[in-house]
Amino acid sequence: MEPTDRLDALLRRFGVQAQQFFDGNLCDRRRFEPLPGRGFLHILRAGSMAVDDGAGTGRWLSEPTLLFYPRAHDHTFTPGAGRGVDLACATLAFEGGASHPLVAALPDVVSVPIREVAGLEATLDLLASEIDAGACGHRHIVDRLFEIVLLKLLRHVLDRPGEHGINTGMIGGLADPQIARALGAIHAEPGEAWTLETLAREAAMSRSAFAARFRELVGATPHGYLTEWRITVGKQLLARQLPVSEVAATLGYTGSSFARVFAQREGCSPRDWATASTTPTG
Repeated sequence: MEPTDRLDALLRRFGVQAQQFFDGNLCDRRRFEPLPGRGFLHILRAGSMAVDDGAGTGRWLSEPTLLFYPRAHDHTFTPGAGRGVDLACATLAFEGGASHPLVAALPDVVSVPIREVAGLEATLDLLASEIDAGACGHRHIVDRLFEIVLLKLLRHVLDRPGEHGINTGMIGGLADPQIARALGAIHAEPGEAWTLETLAREAAMSRSAFAARFRELVGATPHGYLTEWRITVGKQLLARQLPVSEVAATLGYTGSSFARVFAQREGCSPRDWATASTTPTG
């Protein structure tokens, strides 16, 4: 069986953009306040610091480490005594904010020593050189390199979900080569008339074995996951002000069936949800 790109279809539909905001020596305690709809990616390149993730939790980092906060989360860094810490930081704008599928599936913080992430050193070297050079267009290159760092980190997490406390859900399913093929098909073509048989075929498994493993790893039935993914995509399209009839057709529904399924899960009609999502607040 050929390997499948576990993130391609998902990130093509729900993108992420990085924006660098700090690079250099952090000498004093700094609090990173939560930003609605934003995450953080920090690269601790050298030095030691205490990390407080809120609620009285804290730890000490003394080796180069990636710290990834997928959603708005208050955290504070306190450098150890001496010359501070060498740090590079970026905010992350996930399409859909907290409802981005990856954001919803990940823990509040992912912390991984840089030495454990395969192929990362060359990217970090290029990132540092671009920051130092300050040449034409370097900010755009730096932001894209932060996104590459994030992708390499996500790849690492998908290969070791249990090490990060992720045992079920979308990440758990994507960690399994066969189940990942079925999830990739759902992510790429949510409007396809998927059945248990056709999804099992994508995974090269029998229907019974596929259904059992899917539920064990993902925590939902294949049909239940397909429905939730369709609703997730539907909300994205509705937020872009596409007509309800067009959204329904894109997802393989009639207008009435989409409205019924949507209301069962969201408690309102697609049209009412779209109106509320585009109405300014405050």
